[in-house]
Amino acid sequence: MTQPSSKTIQKLANQYKNELLQNVLPFWINHSKDTEFGGYFTCLLRDGKIFDTDKFIWLQARQAWTFSMLYNRFEKKEEWLDFAIHGADFLQKYGHDEHGNWYFSLNQKGQPLIQPYNIFSDCFATMAFGQLYEATQKEEYAQIAISTFQNILKKQSNPKGIYNKSYPNTRPLKNFALPMILCNLCLEIEPLLDKKLVKETISNCIHEVMKVFYHEESGLILENITPNGQFSNSFEGRLLNPGHAIEAMWFIMDLGQRANDQNLIQIAVERTLKMLEFGWDEKQEGIFYFLDFKGTPPQQLEWDQKLWWVHLETLVALLKGFQLTKNEKCWQWFERIHEYTWSHFSDPKYGEWFGYLNRQGEVLLDLKGGKWKGCFHVPRGLFQCFKILEEL
Repeated sequence: MTQPSSKTIQKLANQYKNELLQNVLPFWINHSKDTEFGGYFTCLLRDGKIFDTDKFIWLQARQAWTFSMLYNRFEKKEEWLDFAIHGADFLQKYGHDEHGNWYFSLNQKGQPLIQPYNIFSDCFATMAFGQLYEATQKEEYAQIAISTFQNILKKQSNPKGIYNKSYPNTRPLKNFALPMILCNLCLEIEPLLDKKLVKETISNCIHEVMKVFYHEESGLILENITPNGQFSNSFEGRLLNPGHAIEAMWFIMDLGQRANDQNLIQIAVERTLKMLEFGWDEKQEGIFYFLDFKGTPPQQLEWDQKLWWVHLETLVALLKGFQLTKNEKCWQWFERIHEYTWSHFSDPKYGEWFGYLNRQGEVLLDLKGGKWKGCFHVPRGLFQCFKILEEL
């Protein structure tokens, strides 16, 4: 394979950049702002009409993060910062209990609906207020980010706490998602943290993600393992989530860049390709949502759906992998995933992207946002891709 031409790369960079600025960000700015009670609506139909007014804390925080991050890293547009602060004000007023634990969801007015059982509400609140501090230098934002991050570290061993449904000690398992997100979270608010804490957290996360959840024999990354790092022959233990594993690998590439550790980057690229090859649907194309490690029927009935975030995170990982190692397989796979993703998820008519396809690649739900999809993976993925392409 010859290397892609500078003309090809520039054309792609423009494609990702224009999609972000012209089709995605305007969709959220025009349709999601709640001018009456604050915060954002995320349950939006294809054309942006609101179909439910509940507010999910992790999506509120993700949206505030997205616009403050773009203000910090792309362009100092006051409209973006104001939009981020609009979400942050709502989060500050209503988003957490008296102990600083962030709820899962609220009604439109900000009254709690679901208890703070989900630690990812805390993770994205940390990210949002960290970026807002960088943008505004308001000390109260820094304090929220720091105290929430410390709370996350305290809850690491039992993230759901009193809301855990599992019966204790019969089959204890630990999940990949938290160490994975901590890899990224630590970098997000690094300037606010003690250097020793940053070093320890990053070291622990790399160990967990690259050693503990990695199954040496198969070369695959498991979603759940026993507390002592063993494989569990159960529905949860056999679960593979290719998108999660691949997203984690680009976080690891970032950490490898930060430490100038080419070996770590190389391994992350190899594991990206391995998980992608395993997760690719040879019959219908696209990447499966869930798979079973042993090939037995998965517990998740949606296992064969094709999801927006899985494909976007894969595009980011492949571009980073190509940029950092010049591995030709990364570019070959990037072209293939790019073609599938743009022809199936992007909606040129109304803006933003579809989130859920069936196995055949047909749109299953034409919503643009809901309980699980908000303003995050699409803009972040487009931003990451066009920045890497411009650097290339």
